[in-house]
Amino acid sequence: MQLILASTSAARQEMFCSAGIEAQFIASGVDEAALKAGFTGPPPALALALAQAKARSVAQAHPGAFVIGADQLLVCDGNIFDKPSDLAEAATHLRALSGRAHELITAVCVLQAGTVLWTHVESARLTIRPLSEAFIASYLAAEGTKILGCVGAYRLEGLGAQLFEHVEGDYFTILGLPLLPLLGFLRGLGALAG
Repeated sequence: MQLILASTSAARQEMFCSAGIEAQFIASGVDEAALKAGFTGPPPALALALAQAKARSVAQAHPGAFVIGADQLLVCDGNIFDKPSDLAEAATHLRALSGRAHELITAVCVLQAGTVLWTHVESARLTIRPLSEAFIASYLAAEGTKILGCVGAYRLEGLGAQLFEHVEGDYFTILGLPLLPLLGFLRGLGALAG
């Protein structure tokens, strides 16, 4: 049974490998900005639409495979944050999130032959402690461009843990993939040992 993760996210790939899931990792090439610009629904629906668009894009070239798409949105005070484009924008994001709570909404879907077989959306709530300018500068110097691939400009599994004063929600969901529900679905398909 061929599994494909329509993502090149290092965190998602690490989750798959650590959980013993054998899969191919293929970038979707979806224009996320265009999809976001034309979308009018709530953030959970947008996260799911992005996950499905990624899976559909990859599934076109692999009709027999089970293609997994995932996406994550960060929402703070009604604003959706994208991944920072550079370290200056990462600093701007951290300043905006400093001392505030935000929500990470993570969606995952599985498609085969263009048919959506399963979807799941989960969220987590995280509170970033008040951050000084000196801390932001030292944090970004230590993390470097690694955090440009992370919504919120942090990696909870790394130095980003120092940003938080409170975290509510599933760890895997925070990293970008609701892994436990996905594993359950894959076991039901027979793609993983039961």
